[in-house]
Amino acid sequence: MSDLRITVDGSERSVAAGTTGADLWPGDRSVIAVRADGELKDLGYDVQDGSVVEPVVSSSPDGLAILRHSTAHVMAQAVQQLYPDAKLGIGPPVENGFYYDFDVAEPFTPDDLGRIDKRMQQIIKDGQSFSRRIVTEDDARAELADEPYKLELIGLKGPGAADAAEGAAAEVGGGELTIYDNVAKDGSLVWKDLCRGPHVPTTRHIPAYKLMRVAAAYWRGSEMNPQLQRIYGTAWESRDALKDHLHRLEEAAKRDHRKLGTELDLFSFPDELGSGLAVFHPKGGIIRRVMEDYVRRRHEEEGFSFVATPHITKQELFETSGHLPYYADTMFPPMEMEGAHYYLKAMNCPMHNLIFRSRGRSYRELPLRLFELGAVYRFEKSGVVHGLTRVRGLTMDDSHSYVTPEQANAEIKHLLGFCLSLFRDFGLADFYLELSTRDAESDKFIGTDEQWEIATATLEEAAVESGLELVPDPGGAAYYGPKISVQARDAIGRNWQLSTIQYDFNMPARFGLEYQAGDGSRQQPVMIHSAKFGSIERFLGVLVEHYAGAFPPWLAPVQVVGIPITDEHVPYLQSVAAKLRAAGVRVEVDESDDRMQKKIRNAQRQKLPFMLLAGDEDVAKDAVSFRYRNGEQKNGVPVDDAVAEIVKAVADRVQV
Repeated sequence: MSDLRITVDGSERSVAAGTTGADLWPGDRSVIAVRADGELKDLGYDVQDGSVVEPVVSSSPDGLAILRHSTAHVMAQAVQQLYPDAKLGIGPPVENGFYYDFDVAEPFTPDDLGRIDKRMQQIIKDGQSFSRRIVTEDDARAELADEPYKLELIGLKGPGAADAAEGAAAEVGGGELTIYDNVAKDGSLVWKDLCRGPHVPTTRHIPAYKLMRVAAAYWRGSEMNPQLQRIYGTAWESRDALKDHLHRLEEAAKRDHRKLGTELDLFSFPDELGSGLAVFHPKGGIIRRVMEDYVRRRHEEEGFSFVATPHITKQELFETSGHLPYYADTMFPPMEMEGAHYYLKAMNCPMHNLIFRSRGRSYRELPLRLFELGAVYRFEKSGVVHGLTRVRGLTMDDSHSYVTPEQANAEIKHLLGFCLSLFRDFGLADFYLELSTRDAESDKFIGTDEQWEIATATLEEAAVESGLELVPDPGGAAYYGPKISVQARDAIGRNWQLSTIQYDFNMPARFGLEYQAGDGSRQQPVMIHSAKFGSIERFLGVLVEHYAGAFPPWLAPVQVVGIPITDEHVPYLQSVAAKLRAAGVRVEVDESDDRMQKKIRNAQRQKLPFMLLAGDEDVAKDAVSFRYRNGEQKNGVPVDDAVAEIVKAVADRVQV
């Protein structure tokens, strides 16, 4: 048998034909799969001559996805063994965990989860092997004849599966169909599932998992389809890693912006309005106004002109832009009026193009920067609507820069610097960048190869020069061009996608945008889309969770509360409050019948930055007792000094 020449961990080696990934790393249980020539493979994969082979360890991002996918299979096997009539939906890995959808007669209960967990433990203990088989479509249909949802997935096979159904790429996203058999130690078939893989070698390679919750989910995310039962779980490379994750979840639950939004009286989602449509209460409205005033001023300082556009438009505008048909599924249905179809605005860029096109433009005007706080409406599926971070009605701090091709690189750097400085002002300082490019195999992207290459290279150059970590996102581009997104880590280490900067060579052509160049010729500008917050709603939700509701003074709806020791001290504190208001500080005086200690507790529950207490001695000295959110207190502080300290904290945007 002839030897093969392969590269392992950067070194060339000679191995026998038939060598598998497991043979290359014998005894290392942290290696659960391999990457061969860039593709993830099972550990039992036979390496090929000339291949570059790398280990995939369970703690790596790819390793965790494989581990979680395998755990989802074990859960599905347990469900079907306990509930033989259960039909399988989709069971992909997701961020920090996995889920599997089931069609069952009755919803799962907490007791059911306990039974499923117990059966999973037995399956893991049995050490069943995951064995991959390539099958034809006809064979797959025959084997899975009793699984109607799997039969539907078979028809979605290929790169487009991810767009057709959430999680479908994990099952039928490859170029061929495969079934994974769970095989007992005696070689008998225990269970099987349609799956792309790869998987861990055996169920014993699943060291730590936990079933988290049950939710209802429509098949393929459509309310027109059957409602299934979705079981969520999490899986990790060790018990310690699982324990750490559960601790983070506890902390995240305390910071849930939906919970804090109610407790702090910031916003709500009335059923009468419909899913994903928020109303902001007075305190939430103050934060929103501060954010809007800030971002409007910053845009003006950065050379943008403020514009405004209507909430609805004729259908033809979105056909010109290309959003119809590409984004039709995420737009609200049209309204028919006066013989025309009108759509709620789902994006601002087409209308900004009309402003650019409203008169002749010269190269001397470029970069032309337009900015709008534009309300847009997107028909997010009910299963993904989530508080303020995923809504159907949102306000985007949307800007569009029209530049010459030569100006594009400098403008992207300018926008990236703008975004990062903005986030630092709001207390976010840990970032990385994601570069989303097109999938050359997909037909959803428009434009020539050369246009995409130039646009991608321009964005990549600006991203690299920023010095931030750059993570590739192949296939994640918008249909009209690649983009950079700024990912920020919050106070407990979670990642949030915030700003996006998109290079667009398509829409200027579709709208016939032109400017007169220095030589008198007519040229097409490059259009650069950018949203700094992303949306006001989403960014506010992120800030609530980042600060756990304890906003820095400049953002806090109420910055100071005056707490009198007795009712006799109310007039004095009102005079102090008047000085603060004159200095632009948001202040209230608690005149309720509660005792002083309860007033302090109320202020702490509302997470107010500063409390000013006053009694007889304070009144006599024209002073206050200055109490901070963390419980520290300074007594006998002159009123003017207290006002100056508060004003400085607000102006400096510091946290207290």
